[in-house]
Amino acid sequence: MKKLIAGVVLGVGLTAMAHGAGDPEAGEANAAVCAGCHGQGGAKPVMAVYPKLAGIGEEYLHQQLVAIKEGKREIAEMTGLLSDMSDQDLQDLAAYFDSQDITVAQANPDLVDEGQALYRGGNMASGVPACAGCHNPRGMGNEPAGYPRLSGQNAEYVEKQLKAYRGGERDAGQNASIMMDVAAKLTDSEIKAVASYVSGLQ
Repeated sequence: MKKLIAGVVLGVGLTAMAHGAGDPEAGEANAAVCAGCHGQGGAKPVMAVYPKLAGIGEEYLHQQLVAIKEGKREIAEMTGLLSDMSDQDLQDLAAYFDSQDITVAQANPDLVDEGQALYRGGNMASGVPACAGCHNPRGMGNEPAGYPRLSGQNAEYVEKQLKAYRGGERDAGQNASIMMDVAAKLTDSEIKAVASYVSGLQ
């Protein structure tokens, strides 16, 4: 009987962890202001340099929203938008966007081979690790670790962020130091290739 109870408790705990701490329905109520830049449900931003938020990962998105609200990650277009939101509001917002379906784009055929090689195998010569090691071979991310989904993300946005990590302009968040170290070893052509590749990764 004790084993059965323990199993039920563990199962409930794991289910709660899998679904995160946010309420997608509550988050939807605060998501209207986001649609102006990120599109309905965060699936189709109005500009390719803006990120798709749909399905990106609740833990990761919550981390980023907190960093933006606290001014640790500065995004001019979002100045003041989160000021009146509580941490639960941000968690709900993250849960809402994570529950939405993302659309996958078409990678540039000329860059697929180089991008795939970097994503899956890294670059041993320059010390670049494989992106798949943290972000999943299919680009689905790692929710418990707070690594975002990359599959289907806008190539222009990924390119911009990798360059921001490389230049030290993006240094907030629990995994920022890892990304800064990786990006520091990437060339412009490698960044463009891997960014294009993940945009079409399914």
